[in-house]
Amino acid sequence: MQIFRNIRRKLPYLDYYIIIPTLLLIAIGIVMVYSASSDILAVNHLDPTTYLRRQIFWAIGGLFIMLICTFGNMGFLRNAKVMLWIIGITLVLLFYLIILQKVHPAAAVNGAVAWINLGPINIQPTEIAKVTIILYLAFIFDKRGPNLVKGQIIHNLVGPVALVGFITLLVLLQPDTGGASILALIVSIMIFSAGIPIGWGLSFIVGIGSLIPLAINFLKKFPINFLEHSYQYQRILSFLYPFQRERTGGSQLVNSYIAINNGGWLGRGIGNSIQKKGYLPVPYTDFILAVLSEELGVIGVVCVLGLLFFLICRIIFVGIHAHTTYRSLICYGTAAMMLVQASFNIAGVIGFLPITGVTLPFISYGGSSIITLSIAIGLVLSISLKEKREAKLRS
Repeated sequence: MQIFRNIRRKLPYLDYYIIIPTLLLIAIGIVMVYSASSDILAVNHLDPTTYLRRQIFWAIGGLFIMLICTFGNMGFLRNAKVMLWIIGITLVLLFYLIILQKVHPAAAVNGAVAWINLGPINIQPTEIAKVTIILYLAFIFDKRGPNLVKGQIIHNLVGPVALVGFITLLVLLQPDTGGASILALIVSIMIFSAGIPIGWGLSFIVGIGSLIPLAINFLKKFPINFLEHSYQYQRILSFLYPFQRERTGGSQLVNSYIAINNGGWLGRGIGNSIQKKGYLPVPYTDFILAVLSEELGVIGVVCVLGLLFFLICRIIFVGIHAHTTYRSLICYGTAAMMLVQASFNIAGVIGFLPITGVTLPFISYGGSSIITLSIAIGLVLSISLKEKREAKLRS
């Protein structure tokens, strides 16, 4: 009973600008997963509600975890021993994937071994790594923040950057280029948010940003023939020449264009997508935005993405107004994770980036993604709640 009384006392301080968009996005995701998956399942003589039921299960589980993170005492996450355990478990899971890839290459899906099968559920360690890195960097920079001054930056960054760099490398070796890129950008944003001089940050961003167009132009002019059988290299070629390679890998992007074009401004209506009927492979994961565009049109896409980016902006707002470095960095890390992931997904669907298999937060099918996002959102809600209660005590 004490637990419920504690929750009732905290309810007035909940941030509904975070809760409402989150619940709406989860609901939209459930509807779109069912719409995008039911036809394919029915054609294969399977239960059309299979992925719907799984998504609802993960959504309920995610909301329960979010509730625990919001109202529970999460102070134990700032304990060095607990942080060490979290990092250790993450490393073990990522190492297991590398071993699995060597001893059981048939486990690869789309060229990568990214999931650990635990019977009725699959775990994606890359998703766990995202939260681990956010918690670790918030923890370490809260401790070392005052020392991140000129002359001491490199000394205080070598250890943390080496560790998160190693985690990112393990993800890259799966190989999961999209996941590794997301982790690298989360790390970069959190490092700059921790108080690194702006000159360092701008130099890094300009340097990394200039490599992307250079790499694309290099691949256009000098095809790398010895990588011809590499799944990841084929994805890059399909991105560069989707129509020329429509029969050998470019069809996913071409059919995404067709779906977006079919949708127009208002869409064909929920359930009426044509491209999900066997043209877009696995349309309920990384290409669910193309199905959404065909069924709800440009206006529907703008509304859904508007909700998502409003949520991200609100999380940043909470981080800006937080009174400790630790709280701010958790908010910035969560916002970075969602922003980068959404940007990669959108860019892949419209052909601005190679297809990386990155899902759209809350909308795409996936249990690990929903649980990871729920943990992060729960922590942000907890921070917002504490800030509001402390502000009232100060007034």
